[in-house]
Amino acid sequence: MYSKYTASYLTEGLGNIFYMQKKGSKFQKINSLAFEWEIAVDFVKRVPFKADVTTSGANSSDIIMYFPERYYEKYDTLQVIDSKQQIAILHEPIRKADDLWEYVGKLIDETLEDSLDLDSCKEGMETRFLTNIQPELSEIGYTKYQSNIQKSRNWLTEIRHDISYSSRYARMEDTFIKIAVGEGGGDYNEVIFRMPKMQQALLDEFMKSRNNSMLLGKTTMDINGKCTLFDPATNRPLIAGDGAIPQINRFANMFAYSKLTVDLFNQALMALTEKAEDPQGNTFIFIANERCYQQVQVTLAQHLMQFKPVNAEVYSQAEGNKLTIGAEYVAYNFIGNTIIFKIDRALSVEYPNRGYAVMVDLTADKKSGQPAIQQFTLEGAEYITNTIKGVGGLNGATSGDVSSPVAGSRFICSGYAGIGVFAPYRSAILIENK
Repeated sequence: MYSKYTASYLTEGLGNIFYMQKKGSKFQKINSLAFEWEIAVDFVKRVPFKADVTTSGANSSDIIMYFPERYYEKYDTLQVIDSKQQIAILHEPIRKADDLWEYVGKLIDETLEDSLDLDSCKEGMETRFLTNIQPELSEIGYTKYQSNIQKSRNWLTEIRHDISYSSRYARMEDTFIKIAVGEGGGDYNEVIFRMPKMQQALLDEFMKSRNNSMLLGKTTMDINGKCTLFDPATNRPLIAGDGAIPQINRFANMFAYSKLTVDLFNQALMALTEKAEDPQGNTFIFIANERCYQQVQVTLAQHLMQFKPVNAEVYSQAEGNKLTIGAEYVAYNFIGNTIIFKIDRALSVEYPNRGYAVMVDLTADKKSGQPAIQQFTLEGAEYITNTIKGVGGLNGATSGDVSSPVAGSRFICSGYAGIGVFAPYRSAILIENK
């Protein structure tokens, strides 16, 4: 019913919902609104130099290096990204401070004539793990798996909407709706006002709020799990979790553009596939605001001109020799990977005057089957409906027990929702320059 809401479409619509039990689960602390998960970083980490390297390693002399963490181990081989030179670590690292580790290594050089390119080993420049070289009767080995794991935590947000109406309105609601749609209106031949059913209006409002929360919401919890926002009247905490885009913003590749081009799609695809488990067969969702989606259509239509299309892909002939020109381009494929385009109006409200889109890898984990994006909720509490009956009951004309002396009633809907992005590193943001 609500495929236009991206957060709901990618989670609830695809069946990617995790119902947290009251007794706790692998994602949930006992009796808490928090849920946690581990993010596996499937690409080789790049570790920057913490200080300039001043030893050249000429004539097989020692190279002294400093890094902000203990990532490399004895016998590891690292590669300097800019110069492509390789250095073998020959000693255990020495901890100088919490974020400062000293390493001693030697340049791998078969001629013993080269020296380290110090211009490529300045503070902030990057290195990466390449392999390790073990001697005979080696005693220990290491894995980078634990260094490629991050734990993330998010929180469920409680959302609620109410709608109240008088008993008099309840008795007339069906008549008003018929007039609004032009049925049996007598002299009211034109639709003079819009009057949806209250239950439908309430559901629409709830789904809109839930989508905005799961897509754009920001958490009210600090890193220690303490709430930072309280009701001033009752001092009760207002707990909310991060939406998908705030989670993605921490890790995504950023692409700013003045004109959207197919080359930009290709660059973004390459950036994401570099971090994917496989170089082909990946599917990326491209969630765009309306301005960016319009730019996508123009860009792909111009791109098709290179192929001189003349068949029914771009036009159709209707009755009376009338011609319909154009097509809606819903996906793009490059080197075996696919982008699927989708509009979300919440992004249009957020960015009304500039194009904005988020690309996210939807490929499920091939080992565990874990979806890339998943909604979390409490079991039985994803959507709760309640009524408060006043005089006249729900339809304004019912006798019996009531819960309020007011000649009116109230519909209430509420629910808990949170979202987890399990592959935030495999994401990109495209934003138009102002």
